Amino acid sequence: MAEEQMQNQLNIELTEEVAEGVYSNLAIITHSNAEFVVDFVRVMPGVPKAKVKSRIILTPQHAKRLLRALTDNVKKYEQVNGTIEEDDTYGGMPLNFGTPTAQA
Repeated sequence: MAEEQMQNQLNIELTEEVAEGVYSNLAIITHSNAEFVVDFVRVMPGVPKAKVKSRIILTPQHAKRLLRALTDNVKKYEQVNGTIEEDDTYGGMPLNFGTPTAQA
């Protein structure tokens, strides 16, 4: 059994550059029938332009797994730290920012 577990292990490498992370305070999500695209953006107060800092492309199956994992982690976080309060920091800014919807 231990040998079977060793064969199923995944060795994940995290480089120093990636480990530093990228700060994002906005995520824009679009999708087609084949993929979900999540753009992570850093919006600065008083600056009318923002840049996409990272883009992650997922299959629909992986997007659903990510949703479940995030839901589970937020629930665990709130059990320890209390409810996460949501605010309308961006004044109801449209989620697509006038950009085209992803298409395959």
